[in-house]
Amino acid sequence: MSQLVHPLEKFVRPGMASRIWCSGCSDGIVLNEFLRAIDELGLDTSKMVVVSGIGCAGRASGYMNVDAFHATHGRAIPVAVGIKVARPDLNVVVISGDGDLFSIGGNHFLHAARRNVGVKVICINNFNYGMTGGQAGPTTPLGAHLTTTPYGNIENPINLVQLAAAVGAVYVARWTAFHIRRIKESIKKSLAKKGFTFVEVVGICPEQYGRRQKMPKPIDMMMWFKKNSVISKELDPSKAEFTPERIVVGEFVDAEKPEYTELMREQVNSIIGRLEKEGRLTNAEI
Repeated sequence: MSQLVHPLEKFVRPGMASRIWCSGCSDGIVLNEFLRAIDELGLDTSKMVVVSGIGCAGRASGYMNVDAFHATHGRAIPVAVGIKVARPDLNVVVISGDGDLFSIGGNHFLHAARRNVGVKVICINNFNYGMTGGQAGPTTPLGAHLTTTPYGNIENPINLVQLAAAVGAVYVARWTAFHIRRIKESIKKSLAKKGFTFVEVVGICPEQYGRRQKMPKPIDMMMWFKKNSVISKELDPSKAEFTPERIVVGEFVDAEKPEYTELMREQVNSIIGRLEKEGRLTNAEI
């Protein structure tokens, strides 16, 4: 009798079949849909690099049988930008969490997006620092109870899709862990576009976030997503509301503009051509 093999096993790093995420965590859902997207697009994984930062979602890069880099806290995007600039032929993807990307790493996100560097960012937003004890973070909803906000969060959260659109991302989408097929399709679109793209997945964190909001089981959070998600019919990220009662999901930006590494190489080639024409540069020096 032949042994059954999972169709995505070819993308899993040998010896990493098991995972350390909590039961019900949606990080595995996102990883699964990312691998399905790669498979359906027929991408060459030898031409792919996945970068992640510190946090639960950052573990994703270690499970994939691709070149990967686990950066220090908040530094996934600058590492990814460096790889893309040095090797623009590679597909460079960042998979990380809301705390890593938008707290200590927020400044890097802004400038990579405005430059339109061809890095693909997938953010699993679980509203808290899940790995370090359930502290409130930059996306924690108002009123949420966490270890650092026992009486309810009073800080306004960042609307990630509105921010990504404002600073120049060419593709911006948001889905919840309930919308698994739409996650995959958005990741496929993201990977196929030139430039800086952003896909937010509103994730399940039953252990640190859910149980403190009276949603102790993963299915409780999943049903919250199902009940309160509204698919946007218009591309207006400023209306991408995100509250405990209403989560606006959909695709908010799908634009075209010159990609940074292509512009950089055009400029370099132009400078080299001018110096050669002026006799100030020889082939040997190039």
